[in-house]
Amino acid sequence: MPTLRIVTNVEIPPEQCAALLADASGTVAAMLGKPEAYVMVLIEDGRALSLGGSSAPAAYLELKSLGLPEDRTAEYSRTLCDLLAEALEIGAERVYIEFAAPPRHLFGWNGGTF
Repeated sequence: MPTLRIVTNVEIPPEQCAALLADASGTVAAMLGKPEAYVMVLIEDGRALSLGGSSAPAAYLELKSLGLPEDRTAEYSRTLCDLLAEALEIGAERVYIEFAAPPRHLFGWNGGTF
């Protein structure tokens, strides 16, 4: 159930968006050691977004996963920032990331919960 949400003010062409979806999905699966079949990635591009009073390219990410190891979030942050730097040319200083590890009973799937 790992879920990565990427919100950015960068307009992403459709073919680049498809590539980013695939890269992000594989990255999250590898990073967390979970099957990619359970990874969801959402991209919201072209959003009104300001960071530090500037509308220069920036992004807000949410990474949610059951059992997310809190002691590895700095490593995950670097990996995700590298992904955005390569794909969208957004510097790490222009990215905020929220990490969350919801309890199993508060994350639904397939008509039930985990």
